[in-house]
Amino acid sequence: MSDDISTIGEDGLTSADRNRRQVLYWRLLARLFDHEEQPALETAGVAVVGDLGLPAGLLDPGVSVDSLVQRFPGLAAEFETLLTPGEHVPGGEVRRAALVSKLLLNVFGTGSGDVSATRLATWQRDAAWLKWALCAGQAPGSGPGSGTGAAPGAAGGESAAEAGTGHSSGHGAGPTAGSGPGAGFRIGDDDLAKALAGIEADLVSRMRLREVLADPALARQLTPSMSLVEQLLRDKANLSGVALANAKALIRRFVDEVAEVLRTQVEKASVGAIDRSVPPKRVFRNLDLDRTIWKNLTNYSPEDQRLYVDRLYYKRTARRTTPARMIVVVDQSGSMVDAMVNCTILASIFAGLPKVDVHLVAYDTRALDLTPWVHDPFEVLLRTQLGGGTDGTAALALAQPKVADPRNTVVVWISDFYEWDCPAVYAGMEALHRSGVRLIPVGSVDSGGQQSVNPWFRQKLKDLGTPVISGHIRKLVFELKNFLA
Repeated sequence: MSDDISTIGEDGLTSADRNRRQVLYWRLLARLFDHEEQPALETAGVAVVGDLGLPAGLLDPGVSVDSLVQRFPGLAAEFETLLTPGEHVPGGEVRRAALVSKLLLNVFGTGSGDVSATRLATWQRDAAWLKWALCAGQAPGSGPGSGTGAAPGAAGGESAAEAGTGHSSGHGAGPTAGSGPGAGFRIGDDDLAKALAGIEADLVSRMRLREVLADPALARQLTPSMSLVEQLLRDKANLSGVALANAKALIRRFVDEVAEVLRTQVEKASVGAIDRSVPPKRVFRNLDLDRTIWKNLTNYSPEDQRLYVDRLYYKRTARRTTPARMIVVVDQSGSMVDAMVNCTILASIFAGLPKVDVHLVAYDTRALDLTPWVHDPFEVLLRTQLGGGTDGTAALALAQPKVADPRNTVVVWISDFYEWDCPAVYAGMEALHRSGVRLIPVGSVDSGGQQSVNPWFRQKLKDLGTPVISGHIRKLVFELKNFLA
């Protein structure tokens, strides 16, 4: 007994327990970073789990948490409070490490190769268990083990990534009390949501998507993302019936979400310069109080302590009546899907502003005038055909006749500029710029990534004084607002 006590450390674990816990975590790391089994670690892991009286399925990533809970109901409560900060049962850290390893391996050890619809659904439920473990205690009785055995989100129709976006109190990132895995730091809602959405996007890219779309229940659990939209746009010609309807619903959801974000960035955009040739209307709402006081300061009477105003000044509010014309030219090759989706939605938002006349042209080896649908980015995306070559001269042939008043026109050209005939396309863009058109070349506008752009074109456009925009879409919004101001 004295030997056992002497080996207990400050964490309350004996040397033997500490070693067993390390075996479980080393096995977890080995499986996450190398999908091949390590025989020594696997054998040791089986022995540890057996000593704890836990089922062997805890070590098999092919066995879902739902399956374990259904066969061993007593594990539900343990999974729900697994990562809750605070004190835990003395000597239970090894058992806790085994359960944590199971949860993390199932969620983050997704492997490689094809993914079936069943595999995606299983992962979504496992990811929902992880989310619940991170925010357990916020809604007692409604967790995944509360009688139904269903992971959060499975019954409610939300995906694992969506489940990670709750905003309950105490759920932000930061230090917390307690010890052990999950204690000492709480992952933020946004960080968790991004991590799960990234994994889900990878699974979607590897799965038989048509099989999922044909099942309304599974389709509803998909998280709309750029990678998923790209998959749907590439495969839309092969979809029909229920699968096509579900694909359209997902694209619509994504478009609406992105549009809501972009709309907040442009809703205050000015729509025309003040026309100073028009006299200000002499009404109270146009009264320029600051200027009126400043101009009449010489009439101030110290004796009376009053300012006598002999002239009122008013603000000019009349704006130019000629609509600004925005021509958006989109390279619809597959490499540009991110920028294409963002800019198509942005074009529709600007099209909704007064006195902004928006035209939209998409091209690969041919050009298509999508202006009739510019107010509905969903319809525009359905009419695009990703892939193929790029011939910007076809787009120029459609865009150039649309320029009626060069100094009142902006051309937003979205492409990686790997053109079939670079000199001819550049010559056309240079001619637009020289005529007075505001030319804004765009290489990428996404959540922050950098798009590969033809270095020859990048340098030529920089020398022309119209450098290629890359990075966050706020850059493009800023340029467009400046033009419209």
